Amino acid sequence: MSRGSSNLHRILDRAAAALRDAGALLIGAGAGMGVDSGLPDFRGVHGFWKAYPPYAGLGLDFVSLANPRWFRTDPELAWGFYGHRLELYRRTRPHAGYAILAQWFGRMPQGGFVYTSNVDGHFQRAGFPGDLVYEVHGAIDFLQCTADCGVGIFPADGWTLRIDESSMRALPPLPACPRCQSLARPNVLMFGDGQWDPTRSDAQRQRLRSWLRSLAGARLVVLECGAGTAVPTVRIACEDLTRQLAGTLIRINPREPDVPPGQISLPMPALEALQALQERLATAE
Repeated sequence: MSRGSSNLHRILDRAAAALRDAGALLIGAGAGMGVDSGLPDFRGVHGFWKAYPPYAGLGLDFVSLANPRWFRTDPELAWGFYGHRLELYRRTRPHAGYAILAQWFGRMPQGGFVYTSNVDGHFQRAGFPGDLVYEVHGAIDFLQCTADCGVGIFPADGWTLRIDESSMRALPPLPACPRCQSLARPNVLMFGDGQWDPTRSDAQRQRLRSWLRSLAGARLVVLECGAGTAVPTVRIACEDLTRQLAGTLIRINPREPDVPPGQISLPMPALEALQALQERLATAE
């Protein structure tokens, strides 16, 4: 192990013991969870421009592009950004850490749930039941009508985006509403987004709340993977739920590993940490 200090080994042992004794598991996942699958690291403007050089020439960063206004003013630019991500997520295989989590998930006496800010759909692709995943920022595999015609949320299946990677602009045809044929957009929460349809995400949130109410004093472990402070949605939720339910937080994060007093910090990439924990759990069986 590259970070194999005796102190880290002790922390891993403590984390494995918490997982072994848990009755329920809440998985919190941020963007860092996808890095080991080969997805680009958008941390900072330079990380984003390294992944998408044409945007550097345009002076557009992630926050600038993840804005619903482009679907009104420049749909080909908007779908160039989101279409490239959609196709990337479709062809990227979730890393082995997802399978490890699924094993732990399945053997919890009172089950588990996923709370993620990622829009890549990789938990479902890795075999997690869709009704046990809360995608707090939506999912790129689903679309909504920009004209708000009442069609609701519909799957992106059937649409394949072709992108001119020299300009990062999408080539027609662009995704359209099946009811009114107006331009469609991803059902993803963007910055300054008053048009996002939260219906699907709201239903997921209600299922999470029902599961949390069902725990009835079970030993809860909140396992947070790759959730940073730049967009702290997952990080804050994991800390709040740990405190409210007297659970144990295990935070896996190589860059921002700090935890509240008494909780467990693993300053490691997600896959490396999950494999190290799995080794300890397998040895104890």
